Amino acid sequence: MGEDGVVKAIRAMLEGAKVPVTEECCIYKVPFDIRELNEDAYTPKVVSIGPFHHNSPRLHNMERHKLMYCKAFLERYKISLESWVQYIEGVEHRFRSCYSETLYFTKEELVRIIFVDSGFIFELFWCTFYNEWSGKNNTFLMKPWLTTNIRLDLLLLENQLPFFLLQNLFNLSVASTPIPSFLELTFDYFIYYNRSRLAYSNVSIKHFTDLVRKFHLQYPLQTRIEADESIIHFPSATELSEAGVKFKVNLQSDCLLDLRFCGGVLEIPQLKVEDWTERLFRNMVALEQCHYPEESYITDYVAVLDFLVNTSRDVDLLVRKRVLVNWLGESDSVANMFNSLWKNITHINFSSQYFVLCRDLNAFCGNPLNKLQSTLRRDYCNTPWQTAVSIAGILLLFLSLIETVCSIFQTL
Repeated sequence: MGEDGVVKAIRAMLEGAKVPVTEECCIYKVPFDIRELNEDAYTPKVVSIGPFHHNSPRLHNMERHKLMYCKAFLERYKISLESWVQYIEGVEHRFRSCYSETLYFTKEELVRIIFVDSGFIFELFWCTFYNEWSGKNNTFLMKPWLTTNIRLDLLLLENQLPFFLLQNLFNLSVASTPIPSFLELTFDYFIYYNRSRLAYSNVSIKHFTDLVRKFHLQYPLQTRIEADESIIHFPSATELSEAGVKFKVNLQSDCLLDLRFCGGVLEIPQLKVEDWTERLFRNMVALEQCHYPEESYITDYVAVLDFLVNTSRDVDLLVRKRVLVNWLGESDSVANMFNSLWKNITHINFSSQYFVLCRDLNAFCGNPLNKLQSTLRRDYCNTPWQTAVSIAGILLLFLSLIETVCSIFQTL
């Protein structure tokens, strides 16, 4: 190839260059340095949704079940296949722009993926909402282990369809039918994770991972402060306790982010640590890393957990105080989980609420009087009997001192 040919080839290459990530992008491949810490936490176990994991061999068994569910939904509402295909083809370009990676599927392949996955989700949510599991299509998917894993797979960041597409396609399908909105069906399906009891009205989400993050953000959001590692850190739960900090579980708050420190008492909402807890938090943090770096409120909470828990002793203390409910079994497993959640995370700022929390805890622990009081309580007043013995010892010491003083005066 001559020089002119090389120039033409490079010019054509440059003209074909496009911005890889647009403002529409909301579904991401988890960054490698985060993903490698626990790849299983970001990988679907039983069902693929969307293009990223569509060709995974271990998920192929579910494809026939997805087809049956899709067919059932189409037949229930007598939906025209042509209407779905026409809509999907019309938004295919926008659909591609929602993903952080280049999708090497043809237009026809993408339409098929969207068609089947959407129909599967609609039927799954419909059956859950109406508790209609009597059909022959449901025999396999009704198994408890499978229903749990499907629900968790639908929350993974890499395993998503854009919500706008699902909502519009659903509305197109049931426009003249008096049934709940797709957003209401979605809230019902994921109700177990809706800790904050968020109402579905006036909620805007990008996909299901975005929804579960919103479930945890009902506490009034605070302004952000640039992270300063010399300030934004505090001792572990055991060290805080030894410094005189008292732990109190907050059972009244529906929001995990509602941490408060006042009068030497640290109030923390209760967290149940279950098998799925790590997957859930890892995907919410990954979403914040990729899409909400300036609004990383879940990452704030994960950082606080990482500060509080260093060893199994910290876990045991928080379990005794009912701040943690350990359903994993060994305390070491819980400690290892919390210690790994914040690894390889880029945290550029903290909420003002957590900044104040860190500052106040450090100031409290830095006061030697607080630690002295804590030591006295622990070593001499830990139980009523120990308190009584300590008081008696102090009285004897005081009486001995008086006796000694009196003896000195008598000899003068």
